[in-house]
Amino acid sequence: MAGPPPPPPPAGPPPRAPARRSASSWAWLGLVPFAAYVLLFLAVPTFLAVASGFFSKEGAFTWHNVAALGDPVVVTTFANSAWLSVLTAVVGAIVGALVCYALLGLPVEGTVRTTVDAAAGMLAQFGGVMLAFAFIATIGIQGVLKVFLDESLGIDIYANGTWLYELPGLILPYIYFQIPLMVITFMPALAALKSQWAEANLTLGGTRTTFWTRIGIPVLAPSFLASTLLLFANSFSSYATAAALASQGSQIVPLQIRTSLTSETVLGRENLAGALALGMIIVVGVVMALYSLVQRRAARWQA
Repeated sequence: MAGPPPPPPPAGPPPRAPARRSASSWAWLGLVPFAAYVLLFLAVPTFLAVASGFFSKEGAFTWHNVAALGDPVVVTTFANSAWLSVLTAVVGAIVGALVCYALLGLPVEGTVRTTVDAAAGMLAQFGGVMLAFAFIATIGIQGVLKVFLDESLGIDIYANGTWLYELPGLILPYIYFQIPLMVITFMPALAALKSQWAEANLTLGGTRTTFWTRIGIPVLAPSFLASTLLLFANSFSSYATAAALASQGSQIVPLQIRTSLTSETVLGRENLAGALALGMIIVVGVVMALYSLVQRRAARWQA
């Protein structure tokens, strides 16, 4: 025999759910310090630098500074920065990818892999005046290696001029910090290759060559291209190392900006630095947009 029916629920409003939305609505406050940092030290200086290129020294609006981007000297400066960045990015990407491939067969927690990862993280940030001094002390006019080659082997590396203090002298220092940066950015993509793909390739009768030509390289190509674009942007915007080595002349855009800010002979174009900064922002912006698109495609295989 069935018992009496359960009593009806008490009258009144239903129980309230935990206030999760109100708690999550305050989560954005954690971004306030970072947003303030980006605004004060990135957005505002960039806006002021670019805006100055559209005004004369007296504060009047003008296209005179922006029109200077078409001058042959400025065009040559952008071309120098472009080929220097392309060369060092490609060399750094290829050598860095080979280093990553050599590390792929080593244990992640092993001594060699850990040491190389730590060294890459340090050397990628080893730039500026310190890097310039290291090269001057090593292969400068009175550098240790230069003196040794000259006195012991009779090899004069400066027989055709002191190239270290000119535009070609920036190639080696730039490659020096491009390679470890490539190791940092490309190693995760190479490590993301699944062992199941290699097993499937062997099961279907494939070889090591077919794995790389039909699986490995096509999968890694977007990541490799994205890392190369990142190296290009890193080289194109570098200033301190070039300023310490090439103290005379304005062979690349960052040095041309320095000259525009400090030179007392550039009359009528005191705000040319703002126009040059605008040109750099456009170039780097296009490169980083391509990097974002390529990286989005590469992320499909890293999930």
